[in-house]
Amino acid sequence: MKRFLIGTLLMSVVALPAMAALKEGDSAPRFTAQASLAGKSFTFSLQKALRKGPVVVYFYPSAYTGGCDIEAHTFAQDSGKFAAAGATIIGVSLDSIQRLNDFSADPKYCAGKFPTASDAGGAISKSYDIEVHQGPAGLKDVRGVEIGHGFADRTTFVIARDGRIVSVIRKVSPGEHVAKALEEVQKLQAKSAGA
Repeated sequence: MKRFLIGTLLMSVVALPAMAALKEGDSAPRFTAQASLAGKSFTFSLQKALRKGPVVVYFYPSAYTGGCDIEAHTFAQDSGKFAAAGATIIGVSLDSIQRLNDFSADPKYCAGKFPTASDAGGAISKSYDIEVHQGPAGLKDVRGVEIGHGFADRTTFVIARDGRIVSVIRKVSPGEHVAKALEEVQKLQAKSAGA
């Protein structure tokens, strides 16, 4: 009887459908998080940001790592183009707010051009169906500092002012995330200008 119960339990777990990833047309989960802009902490609210226009929410594995550094630098370089299209950028990672204070102010990366939010507990990633992976113990960043947290899969969401996801960008290079997100917010700007 015991084996039957364990077998049934295992089969029911295996039979559960995988969590469906968020897709275009879905409502973006609202979140409020501790964030940093130019090295200063503040509370970021997606709901408040959406009042101003579209929001690009990009999840990345960790500050001060190869691809993430390129992505942050590229977003910083193109931040004026996003602003011209009426869009807000927010980076989200499982980094602590202390790491993000440094990263957000660093002229080689975010350069104080856009905020980064701390999802230290992983709740925001979970609400967006973002996979989080544990790195090997003792893994260090480009500065030689131990990272010590999980890594969210690199995924970018472009969210329209009404809170609807208009684009989900995955499985492209860090720079392509930025280019595709910019293309989407410029399309939104063109639509609203033509309306």
